[in-house]
Amino acid sequence: MAVPKKKTSKSKRDKRRANWRRKASLEAEKALSLGKAVLSGRSTFVYPTEEEEEEDA
Repeated sequence: MAVPKKKTSKSKRDKRRANWRRKASLEAEKALSLGKAVLSGRSTFVYPTEEEEEEDA
């Protein structure tokens, strides 16, 4: 079984977690923005539905 050679420092661990949280925060912000746009009617495209894909084919 693979085992880490040395203990990871707290600063490295914190950097990784901060990066992960930052990415998650950006994606959540995009999703919220898209949701608001759809509700307000500003958005013209979200994702095609299955019915629209079948019509295009």
